[in-house]
Amino acid sequence: MYYLYILKCADGTLYTGMTTNPKRRVSEHNTSDRGAKYTRTRRPVKLVYAKRFHNRSNAGKAEARIKRLSRREKLRLVSGYHGARLLLFDKTYPLE
Repeated sequence: MYYLYILKCADGTLYTGMTTNPKRRVSEHNTSDRGAKYTRTRRPVKLVYAKRFHNRSNAGKAEARIKRLSRREKLRLVSGYHGARLLLFDKTYPLE
């Protein structure tokens, strides 16, 4: 499984990425040098959106589409997402 995710950075900007392990990746963005260069200077980051895909190709295509959206469109997408359903820290991933 692959996951597309959107993070909200401390400065209010949004970062989009994909991973096989959302819990690990969010932790990397917040604590290690393995986080994206963009997020390293904008910590802490918060997961505000995630979606599961069955393969890397589909996740990558979705990531590319979202990265082309305007900030306003991304905020609209995020506002319709109920992050409370994302149980990353229970080691389950009941995503869309």
